Amino acid sequence: MSILAVGSVAFDTITTPSGKVENELGGSATFFALAASYFTNVRIVAVVGDDFTAEHDGVLKARGVDTRGIERAAGKTFRWGGHYTENLNEAKTDFTELNVFEKFQPRIPAEYRDSKFLFLGNIQPTLQAAVCRDMKGASFVGGDTMNFWIQGAPKELRETVALIDVLLINDGEAKMLGGDSNLQRAAQKVLAMGPQALVIKHGEYGATIFFREGAFGIGRHPFRAPTLPLEEVKDPTGAGDSFAGGFMGYIASQEELNREVLKRALFYGGVMGSFAVEDFGTRRLRNLKREQIEERFEIFRELTHIE
Repeated sequence: MSILAVGSVAFDTITTPSGKVENELGGSATFFALAASYFTNVRIVAVVGDDFTAEHDGVLKARGVDTRGIERAAGKTFRWGGHYTENLNEAKTDFTELNVFEKFQPRIPAEYRDSKFLFLGNIQPTLQAAVCRDMKGASFVGGDTMNFWIQGAPKELRETVALIDVLLINDGEAKMLGGDSNLQRAAQKVLAMGPQALVIKHGEYGATIFFREGAFGIGRHPFRAPTLPLEEVKDPTGAGDSFAGGFMGYIASQEELNREVLKRALFYGGVMGSFAVEDFGTRRLRNLKREQIEERFEIFRELTHIE
């Protein structure tokens, strides 16, 4: 099954304790697409500027990603700069240049309209909702958001969340969206807005999936997946989007959708996120082998298995 990913393609300037890179290919749709491409077919809708070359496009095409939905506009591609100190869980933004992304209006090519899976990257909630309504044939919709939209466009975001099957956000965003400092209560309040499931990412501490009562089977008990202990983390940028790519990509590769599939998808999301942070930008995600992904998945299984 094909996944349509709508989001950003960007160039990042990143400084971490491991070094610095400039104009590194990034963006939510880029990380998502590369991670998901190891499981299923991926299509992208985004916008780039004159500085996005055939070489950049080739990074995606080399993984079989369909880039016909990437619009070319006059100007520069979205750029972001940030740095990390010893606390790699938090990025400090140095600059944000929206450039052509400022006027981004997602246009879905006719060839993409048979996509059964849809992922809405972190863009303006009204744009997310418009894509959702435009892609009525999608059977499963995942989405992301951030504190900027939670605070700045709460009404629009709630309307969008009601259209999404699974929302993927972090701890702070879940508490902010749910209006509750208790994560369990906040999760239930978010689920009451409409999603069937809520994935809360805990950074280096793993992720938890919460289910709405009756969704994907009986019961609504949450499930927690750990993170993989790594010897070195070079660049956390894009880890969350890579997680989402692994999560949604695995789901799209399965013949049916149930709680067990979503629970396993949580592990595959963790696998792809763990690969992403091992090098700057998208470099680590470009040349993986499926065998490497399955080997790391087995390590995750061992971390949580009790005889």
